[in-house]
Amino acid sequence: MTTVGFIGSGLIGSAVARLAVAAGYDVVVSNSRGPETLTELVSELGPKARAATAAEAAAAGELVVVSVPFKAFTELPAGQLAGKVVLDTDNYYPQRDGDFAELDEGKVTSAELEQQHLGTAKVVKVFNNIYFKHLRTLARPAGATDRTALPIAGDDAAAKQAATAFLDAIGYDTVDAGPLAEGWRFEPGQPAYGPPYGDMAAETGTPAGAERITAVLAEAKR
Repeated sequence: MTTVGFIGSGLIGSAVARLAVAAGYDVVVSNSRGPETLTELVSELGPKARAATAAEAAAAGELVVVSVPFKAFTELPAGQLAGKVVLDTDNYYPQRDGDFAELDEGKVTSAELEQQHLGTAKVVKVFNNIYFKHLRTLARPAGATDRTALPIAGDDAAAKQAATAFLDAIGYDTVDAGPLAEGWRFEPGQPAYGPPYGDMAAETGTPAGAERITAVLAEAKR
């Protein structure tokens, strides 16, 4: 079974890790504070999980989930991520990350900047538009009538196929939003960000299928 590395094990990262372990994947989790701070999470995840440094998690993962504050993307270990499929959950929040003129002017997307930094890694934007509690509660088996879909964006077709297979395994359908340049369609402030999956005050999300997600992606405006 594929090993999934995690750079960042906060709310979204740990939610994806829980789903991955439940689906049978081995996971290697990391954060900015060191492996010793992840003892509780690893204990919860069980024998299929271990903690490591970010570089070690990147090296170990055949898929690597990146879930760090956007402003820290230049600290990602590009060498260890070379050639790998990177699932990018990050969002740009100026109030937290500072101002990036090229993003504010719509010249490029946050995922494209990460792709530039990571070189030969194959970035796929995903998991950034859903509340972590809803992500944990909306997973359904393949074929379920109330299965939820998540949008993805990426420039590499094979990487998007790998992301789609991973999403299917952990309980989600996929809507392909296009290349990384179209990733803005499900970033903060767009119709696809948050509400399709229910009120963020609710512990349990509302299922949103591929038809619904396709529709809200089409409603996006810059």
